Amino acid sequence: MRTISTILIMSIAITALSSPQDGKKSLPEQKDNFKYLTEQFADAKILRYQVPGFENLSLKQKKLVYYLSQAALCGRDITYDQNFKSNLLIRYTLEAIYRDYSGERNTEDFLQFVTYLKRVWFCNGIHHHYSTDKFMPGFSQDYLEILIRNTPDGSLPISNGQDKRQFVKEINQLIFNPNVAPKRVSLDPATDLVVSSASNFYDGLTQREAEEFYDNMKKEAKQNRQDTMISFGLNSKLVKENGKIAEKIYKVGGLYSQAIEQIVFWLEKALDVAETPQQRDAVKKLIAYYRSGSLAAWDEYNIAWVKDLNSLVDFVNGFIEVYGDPLAMKGTWESLVNFKDVEATKRTEILSSNAQYFEDNSPVAPEYKKKKVKGVTAKVITAAQLGGECHPTTPIGINLPNANWIRKEYGSKSVTIDNITNAYDQAAKGNGFMEEFAFSKEEIDRAGEYGHLAGNLTTDLHECLGHGSGQLREGVGSDALKNYHSTIEESRADLFALYYIKDPELIKLGLVPNEEVAKAEYDGFIRNGLMTQLVRINPGKTIEESHMRDRALIARWVYEKGKDRNVIEKITRDGKTYFKINDYDALRMEFGALLKIIQQITSEGDYEAAKEIVEAYAVQIDPELHQEVLARYKKLNIAPYTGFINPEYTLVMKGKTITDVQINYPDDFATQMLFYSKNFSFLPVR
Repeated sequence: MRTISTILIMSIAITALSSPQDGKKSLPEQKDNFKYLTEQFADAKILRYQVPGFENLSLKQKKLVYYLSQAALCGRDITYDQNFKSNLLIRYTLEAIYRDYSGERNTEDFLQFVTYLKRVWFCNGIHHHYSTDKFMPGFSQDYLEILIRNTPDGSLPISNGQDKRQFVKEINQLIFNPNVAPKRVSLDPATDLVVSSASNFYDGLTQREAEEFYDNMKKEAKQNRQDTMISFGLNSKLVKENGKIAEKIYKVGGLYSQAIEQIVFWLEKALDVAETPQQRDAVKKLIAYYRSGSLAAWDEYNIAWVKDLNSLVDFVNGFIEVYGDPLAMKGTWESLVNFKDVEATKRTEILSSNAQYFEDNSPVAPEYKKKKVKGVTAKVITAAQLGGECHPTTPIGINLPNANWIRKEYGSKSVTIDNITNAYDQAAKGNGFMEEFAFSKEEIDRAGEYGHLAGNLTTDLHECLGHGSGQLREGVGSDALKNYHSTIEESRADLFALYYIKDPELIKLGLVPNEEVAKAEYDGFIRNGLMTQLVRINPGKTIEESHMRDRALIARWVYEKGKDRNVIEKITRDGKTYFKINDYDALRMEFGALLKIIQQITSEGDYEAAKEIVEAYAVQIDPELHQEVLARYKKLNIAPYTGFINPEYTLVMKGKTITDVQINYPDDFATQMLFYSKNFSFLPVR
């Protein structure tokens, strides 16, 4: 599971806006005038991130980063195709126009075309990466026809036997018809979730058919005394052909083979420069998994990966998170290459070494607690390369593996990505957001002094302890909550972090100087969950993204439950709405009470209870407050979503010998996207 960066922009990255008090620094000092923000379009902005410490790695470690980074880029097209079956066709068409269109480019229509293409790059397809709604261009169908007709046929992905007129009609239907693939992930329980979702995990099936297929697979495995703990369906597409349902497995020789072969090629290069025997074993097992497609092999890799604790360089690579599947079963491909920030990791090591304290003192019912916490490891990392679902938008924290039984028996790895959170904070300085939405100067000053620490520590708690806490009742699977799984799981981890960031034990452990850190986090969380995250939603829409639902659920629940004691006060001043916390201790107890409820829902696999609490607190929006927040936010001219340009690595050669690996920080988003499409596109367009 992961902490999504864009969900935390309002509560973390924008906190470091005022000058630190008492001479304290809230952010790491910058050694140069590094330009973080490169451009802004539609509702998105593009940042760069630094990779501090790369120059200090050994040559062997630099080569490992390079090889793993190449593997991270090779799976890019997989993510596009998983998001929607026609994404590659559309992207290739748009890129051909961008490169080879012979007409006038200095027009408003062409600028709108460029914006649309950048949005496709930003979202890995034609659906918004957060709302999952299909977004529409700012130009007409007629103009797209002009663009296509003035682009050479040889540049366009026109199929055999198709003339240009037919091609224009096909592309126009895909892009402009609001009834074609209107939503990538539908979570509306009133619909057939599979049929109403455009994500490319199912073809020709209904939700009932898909669920019955995997229910029968689990029953058969149990009857045959086979492994019933594997994550059924994680690395496959389910299709109906000639009336029969079958799985198409992602593997070498299977679905996505062309891209997976390239990933394996670079992983085999990485074997030669693995830092430790444990890391080498993990990479070998990952290669074996990609070759076989066996989910048992995937589990073997994850166990080996968890056991590799001594390598400085580490990575994530595979079909992992299930946010893109309305049934929360199928993994979208992603990769993250990183290395440990040794100094900052001292903070997370304190947390992981005290994991049993946090589990034992959790407010959840005793039967849902782990009696013995195993293998909780946590570190602060420096991201070196983002790929697949992790790029251009990226998480700021990760806890893996997702399989609950592996976490219980072998443990998990949790990371906080410090150079990414730092990039957010640096880019957000002075944008006026806090001054507009914070109730008081006290809140602003507290955020300026403690916001960066509060945000990173909350991520540490969320990933290191939150996702790894608790246990499922025997026989309950991780897919029991279906379309509510992701919201409930993220709520559980957030609540764990919120409850413990105000625990006096953190002061004793030396992790925070005082309770002002917790207050800064509570201020930001409530402000975001009740109000400011609404800037990401168009008027008339409901909340649909799982992380946003998580935050709304928590903030609204504690606000309602604490109303009679005025724990959180809604205040109108000069026609503007604010939320002010009056009792931070009482708020912590409300977080704990909700954590107890959410853990029980998770442990029991109680779908109906999950549905009830999510639909009651996490979905609907107050239209008047929404309009007000949008109007106030618009004046600031800030894009609510953030993506990143990756650094680029170049081998320095002396003859056939690699003597060094140099890092470069490009600053043009379009140039990098076109470079990736030219050099890392391995899948067929159709």
